[in-house]
Amino acid sequence: MPLATTRRAGLVDQVIEQMRGAITSGEWPVGQRIPPEPELVTALGVGRNTVREAVRALSHAGLLEVRQGDGTFVRATSEISGAVRRMCGTELKEVLEVRRTLEMEGARLAAKHRTDAELARLTELLHKRDAAMEAERWAEVIEHDTAFHVLLVQCSHNTLLAELYQGLTEAVKASVAASVDTSQPGRDQVSHTGLLHAVRDGDQEKAAIEAGGFFEELIEKFC
Repeated sequence: MPLATTRRAGLVDQVIEQMRGAITSGEWPVGQRIPPEPELVTALGVGRNTVREAVRALSHAGLLEVRQGDGTFVRATSEISGAVRRMCGTELKEVLEVRRTLEMEGARLAAKHRTDAELARLTELLHKRDAAMEAERWAEVIEHDTAFHVLLVQCSHNTLLAELYQGLTEAVKASVAASVDTSQPGRDQVSHTGLLHAVRDGDQEKAAIEAGGFFEELIEKFC
């Protein structure tokens, strides 16, 4: 896919999309160094700062890796695989431990304070997550799973707790991506059905136990 001169509106976003396209299409394979900055500036018809911002964004997403003095290399073909590559071991364990602490209390309070509308939305998100797992549509699994967890904590109706968790959304999504086992069919993934039922039934202690339990399972499996 040849790079094309961009329009003036939304230059950085356009450059990001073109560079992402070159990566996902395989034009820039994983492990290969991308064209140097002067070549990108010429091919895209933008300034150096625009190219640098795009490279920074794609590096942050895990698709590119900047090696000082050596150039910029393709690290992954998607944000999902990028998250898996950059979050593992100790880092993943620490994020899961923090999530466990916040979500256990969030689940306990959600069982007490959730509304019928919130329960309906939680149920919908979990159904979408599980259906995507069965179909092995992993990007959808990650989106729905992340949204489920964020909403669960919001259902606590504890503003500070919800805000703390909201601030971790990026780390939550990356940890979800890193802990989804794409080599296994949907039935072998961690289930959230017990947690949903506890929240539905208003069983605060069971909700907290269910929330803590699946994090223990993830930590044991991936860390």
